[in-house]
Amino acid sequence: MLLTFPDSPFQLNQPFPPAGDQPAAIEQLVEGLSDGLSYQTLLGVTGSGKTYTMANVIARTGRPAIIMAHNKTLAAQLYSEMREFFPHNAVEYFVSYYDYYQPEAYVPSRDLFIEKDSSINEHIEQMRLSATKSILERPDCIIVATVSAIYGIGDPSDYHQMILHLKEGETTPQRDIISRLTTMQYSRNDLDFGRGTFRVRGDVIDIYPAESSDTALRVSLFDDEVETLTLFDP
Repeated sequence: MLLTFPDSPFQLNQPFPPAGDQPAAIEQLVEGLSDGLSYQTLLGVTGSGKTYTMANVIARTGRPAIIMAHNKTLAAQLYSEMREFFPHNAVEYFVSYYDYYQPEAYVPSRDLFIEKDSSINEHIEQMRLSATKSILERPDCIIVATVSAIYGIGDPSDYHQMILHLKEGETTPQRDIISRLTTMQYSRNDLDFGRGTFRVRGDVIDIYPAESSDTALRVSLFDDEVETLTLFDP
């Protein structure tokens, strides 16, 4: 059953009503947030429904939220649970995208210098970009993150400057769209169409957003006019 609350953009999937100490905890936490308390503590043994209580508080307050966990395993568990509680809202996953990271080092006893080496998980990188996009665009955003979220990833104004605005019926020459995509660090690849690339076929430009895992955008032009914008599965 989906529940909505006044002035809240969230829709809570509630498989069962709060029980036990949960109703009182939810009311106290919501009241504390309304009163402007900076810190509140929710106590309870494992399995007592703290995640469900958090979901109810988020839905009732209607504010974007960040949930921080101390490792990727717990963050993944919380992310999965929050997606079940909020199937129609933007629940995002923001953790370190390194599968492997070896900092540079020097071993004096062997006079050996070890170069820095790393391996980036492309799927997690895509999820991080999706989280950033949701923060900038959606009021119904819940970010599940690890402590890596404390490190800055850039100035929000820089992200706003790297946005391509297209609207059906507007006049936007094809060369301007291609130039803008190149400025946004998208690369043209008419053969291997993947995340962060675009391809051009006549008056049609296909764009594979860097933050998307399974959806691309097709821009169909008629002369210099944007005729249609269509989402498709690449």
